[in-house]
Amino acid sequence: MSRKVSKVFKQSGVIPYRVNDGKIEILLITTRDFQHWVIPKGDIPSGMSPPASAAKEAWEEAGVIGHIDVKELGTYKYRKQGKSYRVKMYLLPVEMLSEDYPEATKRKRQWVEVNKAIRRVKFNSLKRILKGFFQVKSHFCAFRC
Repeated sequence: MSRKVSKVFKQSGVIPYRVNDGKIEILLITTRDFQHWVIPKGDIPSGMSPPASAAKEAWEEAGVIGHIDVKELGTYKYRKQGKSYRVKMYLLPVEMLSEDYPEATKRKRQWVEVNKAIRRVKFNSLKRILKGFFQVKSHFCAFRC
């Protein structure tokens, strides 16, 4: 009996964040069908590093620019239409927010506090990464925000 080995597609994504009135906020975006709140992510093009690809997705899907932290924050997995995906996640402190970007008419976006973002996102493994982000950034902000 043979086992079918399914291919796992590699993607990268970002958690775009800012500090507003001393509180950390994450920019969530909707899926193209406006059904779920997610973070910017996508396939990694050949010849592009995962952090560079994540920054590209942040611009295309959310209209944000910043200096991405190249240290991988974590990974999460999900399934869509019978395919498996593994997403490498990176932090992106937002420096610029544009109203005119490639997918501006295809998605909604909203700044939300971390706990609200955790409740809104669909995948438990992404929720776990966001929880880790909140704990780490809270310690960081205790000294710098």
